[in-house]
Amino acid sequence: MRYEADDGRDLPLLLFEPGDGARPRAGIVLFHGGALRAGSADGLAPHCRKLASRGIFAVSAGYRLLDQGAVSIDDCVADVRRAVEQVRQLAALRGLAAPQLASGGSSAGAHLALVAAMTVPHGPAPAPEAGVAAVVALNPAGLDLGALDPAARRHLAQQVGVAAGRLTDYSLIRYVRPGHPPMLIQHGTRDAIEPIDRVRRFRDAMVRSGNECRLREYARAGHGFHYPGNGAYFNDVIDTTARFLLDRITAM
Repeated sequence: MRYEADDGRDLPLLLFEPGDGARPRAGIVLFHGGALRAGSADGLAPHCRKLASRGIFAVSAGYRLLDQGAVSIDDCVADVRRAVEQVRQLAALRGLAAPQLASGGSSAGAHLALVAAMTVPHGPAPAPEAGVAAVVALNPAGLDLGALDPAARRHLAQQVGVAAGRLTDYSLIRYVRPGHPPMLIQHGTRDAIEPIDRVRRFRDAMVRSGNECRLREYARAGHGFHYPGNGAYFNDVIDTTARFLLDRITAM
C-alpha cells in the first residue's frame, strides 16, 4: 500500500495483519533507520510480521530520504506525521480507535517518531497531545543533541539539512514535560551512536516529569542490535514490545 508524502509523491506502507482474520488488539506504525539517508520500509518488516502474530496490526512505513526527495529533516518529520494519520485511518477500519495506535521505529526512525509525538508541526514546540497512545523506540538517536560538542553539532546540522543553530530544535530532551504518551526504549549498553548515558538521562527527565518511560537495556549490545540475526536479541525485543503495547493500549 502507499500513502502520499508531504510533497505529493507516493511512499510505501507495509501492512501486517493478525492471522485468521482476527480483530487486532492494538496497532503500531514503525519507521526504519538509516541516518535519514538510507534504509527502507522493508527493514522493519520482520518486526511487524512477528508483532502481527501477537494480535497487533503492525505497519512499516517509508519516508523521503535526504537527497532522495527530502531537503532536510523537516521533510522527514512531515512524512512521518502524514504516515501516522494514514495508519490511524487504516486502524479505524479494523476496529481500532485512536487510543489503540502507537508509533515508533529504529535509530533515526525512532527519533522521527519521537519528534512527531513530542512536538507540533512547524515548530518544533511541545505538543499539547501526541496523537499516538504510546511510542516504542529501538536504539533511538538524537535524545540529547545538546550533549554534542560544537563541532559535532555543526557537522550533524549540515548532514540533516538544517542551520547549525537549529539542530537542538530536534533534541528531544528539551521537549520533556508532563503529559507525554508512555514510551518504551530498547537500547544496547555499547551503542556508539547514542551512548547509553544519554538515553538514561532522557529516561530520568521523563520520569521526573511524571511520564512513563521504560528503558530496557541490553548488556554489551551495539547499535542495530534488535534485527534478526544480530545475536539473541530479536525475540526478546518482540516479546517486550508486544507486552508493552498490549498492556497499555489493548482494544476494548
